[in-house]
Amino acid sequence: MSETNTELDVLRQRLKDAEQYLKLDELSDRKLELEDIVAQPDLWDDAERARKVSQELAEITEDINLHSDLTTQLEEVETFLELLEEEPDPGLKEESAALLHSVATALDELELRSLFTGDYDESDAVCHIQSGEGGTEAQDWAEMLFRMYQRWSEQQGYVMEITSVSAGTEAGISSAEFIIRGRRAYGKLQSEHGVHRLVRISPFNKQANRHTSFASMHIVPFFEEVSDEVTIDETEIRIDTYRSSGAGGQHVNVTDSAVRITHLPTGIVVSCQNERSQHQNKDRCLQMLAARLLDLQRKQREQDIADISGENLNVGFGSQIRSYVMQPYQMVKDLRTNFEVGAVDSVLDGGINGFMEAYLRWLRSGKPDL
Repeated sequence: MSETNTELDVLRQRLKDAEQYLKLDELSDRKLELEDIVAQPDLWDDAERARKVSQELAEITEDINLHSDLTTQLEEVETFLELLEEEPDPGLKEESAALLHSVATALDELELRSLFTGDYDESDAVCHIQSGEGGTEAQDWAEMLFRMYQRWSEQQGYVMEITSVSAGTEAGISSAEFIIRGRRAYGKLQSEHGVHRLVRISPFNKQANRHTSFASMHIVPFFEEVSDEVTIDETEIRIDTYRSSGAGGQHVNVTDSAVRITHLPTGIVVSCQNERSQHQNKDRCLQMLAARLLDLQRKQREQDIADISGENLNVGFGSQIRSYVMQPYQMVKDLRTNFEVGAVDSVLDGGINGFMEAYLRWLRSGKPDL
């Protein structure tokens, strides 16, 4: 019983700490403000503003209710323990232990939220997978990564909006662009930004030689509106239209509705083929281009600061961040955090939350030298 009381005390303190990083007082005040706005009859005259207000209110309510539910559950455990002191009951003891475990698990998830400190961590994410050198092998690996993020999105309850997929020459994909929508999608997926390496026995080689393949994952926060921080000069972009390929509705392979935009000064290329019209595809391309340009500006500022301070930024786009080894042994290892998992198949089926949490903690610790 003393061990249970000790565990209960620990959970009480963790829940009290949650009040601080969730900023519950501020959330409660903001919730009242948003409820007043939602009650205004003209709110939906501006659909975009109404959507943002409704989404913010739902997220704040979720946080407040979660903290309240956990408080209630701990109070239930306290009641159970009082009853057990009066009269031992194996069933009640088992129930209280299960409830304690449930609260501890929920607090683990809640504490993870305290690691999201970036300006855009709450945003949706624009993702681009690109196969590396290696032809068919690399293109097959790019498709495996694409599937991994699809599975992960489904498991998180997120929505993956595929904007463009370029098929490989013989198998797999050359590239894929997509948006993952869900609360903190960018905050979680930032850990995946970089080059991913696969080591396996080649399924495309008759000699069954071991082969190393590379594919990159590029991730930036998504903005529903082109940010005021980014100016896209129409004279600095090239817009190409082409016939869509693959799944996408009745217009596919009928009209040249797919759009590809190249930003000439930076060489950034974005494409979209899954909207119903060329105009819609262009608008979505401009949104994704704005996100890429804003991220480029942010990285340049970080680089300028690093140059001034003499800081050595070891990890950036183009560096190898993670290895997936299928032969001669099974292991997935992140080369920044040293977090590793032996079950490669489970990782490729979307089990990457452990890598994401380890990365967030690594960031919070100050990114020690590799």
